[in-house]
Amino acid sequence: MQKRLVLDQQQIAITLKRFCFQLIENHDDFENTVLLGLQPRGTLLLDKIVALLKEISGVDVPSGYLDATFHRDDFRRRDFPLKANETKIDFLVEGKKVILIDDVLYKGRSVRAAMDAMIAFGRPLKVELMVLVDRRLTRDFPIMPDYVGVKVNTLDSQHVIVEWAQQGHPQDAIWITEKDKI
Repeated sequence: MQKRLVLDQQQIAITLKRFCFQLIENHDDFENTVLLGLQPRGTLLLDKIVALLKEISGVDVPSGYLDATFHRDDFRRRDFPLKANETKIDFLVEGKKVILIDDVLYKGRSVRAAMDAMIAFGRPLKVELMVLVDRRLTRDFPIMPDYVGVKVNTLDSQHVIVEWAQQGHPQDAIWITEKDKI
């Protein structure tokens, strides 16, 4: 399998800081704003953003983890049962500005399911989407991110892999992999 580096550790660090400054610019003191990381991989990005926002602005932004497994449109269409992750939200989103955070936007199905799952916690005033990687040419739903780290043109046969040092990888990195052609 071939791997092509999209962003290295330094570029990811710059992107995360840019995300934080954009959030501060758009949400000021975060008085009416909450952040939700989509399980499983969006929570890693969420934790980094929350820590960096605290470091830069001194504000503790309410945040939580949202699992949308049972809201997916392909939930019953799989050959094997899906394993749900933890939803950890100790606040209501009623009347709040919600920023959904995920690592990669692919078809848009996970984000659509997350919006359905989020409604159990109230009706938000506004919903925004932050993704580290936007796979532009693969969307099935008309879902567009408000905050984007990098846009990549990919084929369905390619995979975007986000590696975090905290998960045991040598360093933070984003790769595109392609299946070998035989």
